[in-house]
Amino acid sequence: MINFIGTYECKADAKGRFMMPISLKKQLAPVLQDGFVLKRSVFQPCLELYPMIEWNAMMTRINKLNRFNKKNNDFIRRFTAGVKTVEIDANGRLLIPKDLIQIAGISKELTVSSAINIIEIWDKQQYE
Repeated sequence: MINFIGTYECKADAKGRFMMPISLKKQLAPVLQDGFVLKRSVFQPCLELYPMIEWNAMMTRINKLNRFNKKNNDFIRRFTAGVKTVEIDANGRLLIPKDLIQIAGISKELTVSSAINIIEIWDKQQYE
């Protein structure tokens, strides 16, 4: 299990890319080549970045839920809505897909915050 540390302010370019902070990129080094899953948060107006190993562990837990229970089925649908696989490019940038930018209300300035084993990506004003 990975435990991330830190909160960072970043700027997104016109294409929705932002430079991953150096100290966070160092923390991501062991899982960088496996890729990531980016999704909207179920409870907050932000995005969640899961290292693939953490995403697979979460899917294993979610897969144990009884899908014939309406509450479980609704939760699974909401949790997996808008899920995208993403990578950090050779320059250390992460591209946020346009639909996820709109869902999270992300503008040019954003805040990247650790949330134990995942990373939250917020519009700076909403985070504050």
